[in-house]
Amino acid sequence: MRIKRQGMIVWFQHMKNIKQIKKYGHLIYTSKRLKYAVLYVDQTELEHVEHRLLKLSFVSKIDRSYKPFVETNFENAKPDKAKEYDYKMGI
Repeated sequence: MRIKRQGMIVWFQHMKNIKQIKKYGHLIYTSKRLKYAVLYVDQTELEHVEHRLLKLSFVSKIDRSYKPFVETNFENAKPDKAKEYDYKMGI
């Protein structure tokens, strides 16, 4: 069974604090220039982890990813005729 996870963007002030942020979830990416980190956390623990991260003095703000809640089944999507032909040819 897959565990549902949700991403969060943690904005911080110094790169030296990355090790502390790693402890709260699965660290995917960090930006040195913009000073943010992308962290994945279980959805059941999201509120708790967000509250604990906001208590840290070096964390500026946290943005949640809403990807799990976005509908990915598109209606009335017309397939491209050229692509269909290429797939049939094996290109």
